[in-house]
Amino acid sequence: MATPILLSTLNARYAHSALGLRYLFAQLGALQTQAAIREFIISQRPLDIAEALLSESPRILGLGVYIWNVVESTALVALLKQVQPELIIVLGGPEVSHEWAQQPIVDLADYLITGPADLAFAGLCQRLLAGERPAQKVIQAARPPLGQITLPYRFYNDTDIAQRLIYVEASRGCPFRCEFCLSALDQTAWPFPLEPFLAELDRLHQRGVRQFKFVDRTFNLKAQVGARILDFFLERLDEQLFLHFELIPDHLPELLKARISRFPPGALQFEIGVQSFNPDVQARISRRQDNARSEANLHWLRQHSHAHLHTDLIIGLPGEDLASIATGFDRLVALDPHEIQIGILKRLRGTPIDRHSVAFDCRYNPQPPYNLLSSATLDFATLRRLERFARYWDLIGNSGRFRQTRPLLLGAAPFQRFLTFSDWLFARTGQTHQLALERLFDLLHEELVAALDVPEPAAYATLSADYQASGARGCPEFLRPHRDFRPKPTPATVTSRTTRQHRHRPEPGAF
Repeated sequence: MATPILLSTLNARYAHSALGLRYLFAQLGALQTQAAIREFIISQRPLDIAEALLSESPRILGLGVYIWNVVESTALVALLKQVQPELIIVLGGPEVSHEWAQQPIVDLADYLITGPADLAFAGLCQRLLAGERPAQKVIQAARPPLGQITLPYRFYNDTDIAQRLIYVEASRGCPFRCEFCLSALDQTAWPFPLEPFLAELDRLHQRGVRQFKFVDRTFNLKAQVGARILDFFLERLDEQLFLHFELIPDHLPELLKARISRFPPGALQFEIGVQSFNPDVQARISRRQDNARSEANLHWLRQHSHAHLHTDLIIGLPGEDLASIATGFDRLVALDPHEIQIGILKRLRGTPIDRHSVAFDCRYNPQPPYNLLSSATLDFATLRRLERFARYWDLIGNSGRFRQTRPLLLGAAPFQRFLTFSDWLFARTGQTHQLALERLFDLLHEELVAALDVPEPAAYATLSADYQASGARGCPEFLRPHRDFRPKPTPATVTSRTTRQHRHRPEPGAF
């Protein structure tokens, strides 16, 4: 049976769901009976995706294009146009909403909707199905009043609820101007009407949803609204509830603290973008942040709440050198968040960060993810070292497997000691991926004792305790002389909250 309108995208993982597609479907109104959502993942072959899409004989394909799928999406569109050139392909999403003129995928497609396509896509479909072909290829969508948008949450199906993370948003936009972020173009933040939104959350909860990822850029911007939403979930607390919010680090009023402190362990995760503690760098990229207040709030959250704290730092911001990065990292480590996500600066299409490229000799990868390759303050070799630092930190500092060993590894100079370890580990293995857990424990033991002057009994004690706590069933080499060692199995019923983290998020209001 033919489906005239298909809405599709390539997610980074199966567990992700495309909120943007559901917004577009919700606005189709009477056309919903002629439409369907079809999601794929980037590991699938474009040829197989093309076959699946064409098997439904669509007349219109709306395709969401993001930084993580643009390469695969371009290959897919090329295949579709080769096999069925009469298929009308409409592109949307943040990757093609800016600097689109030279993008091959835009050349291949029939139409492009830039900006929030909620209402614009429905209008275009009506015209196309009526036999009207607009002459204008690029349609610049205006921001629709959020009260006029039909909320999309009922279009999460039972499979989504059972197997995927459910994305929701109480607001769009951001009032800040951080130049590395596309939200710098928003000018402001604007909320959805609160009562209809809470009613939708209640319906999702009644359907069995217990994991909600809020994609709001600034969830704690308006304390009264945030408090109402937290109250909603406090009234429905159970041991399966898991909430993810993105917080501004320097804004945590008592109204929110009073509610945050009531959530039990494992229920809350906060993504907190610190990015840099350097005030000169902050000013240069138009980032307003009270560092002292940010530190005080992070300290409060660590000491007085059970929230899992996922903090972000960016390496490569214009004018920030290695010494400044080290200072910021050490400052954040001292606050002891559960995770420090270290990212290399990316020049996302349309972001104002590009205005510093000449002055600071910023050179970016021309291919996704458009990461910084070198600058006036960080040469290519140094940035490669820092990329490895970030990867190894994920494996060790963020994994949760080295809780007792991490303080021993970092000592009094966390950045310098971990950079030393990172350099040694790469020289020793030549790998940043596919490092088996047992081997990683052995390598840590070797480096702690041989290069970082940690007494062997202390290295053994912490690493053996961490290995037992990990639930792994093998036996690293450094443990084998100790015949009394027995791995401690992890109960099958225990599920780590860390496994629920999904760092790729869709751009709401786009494809």
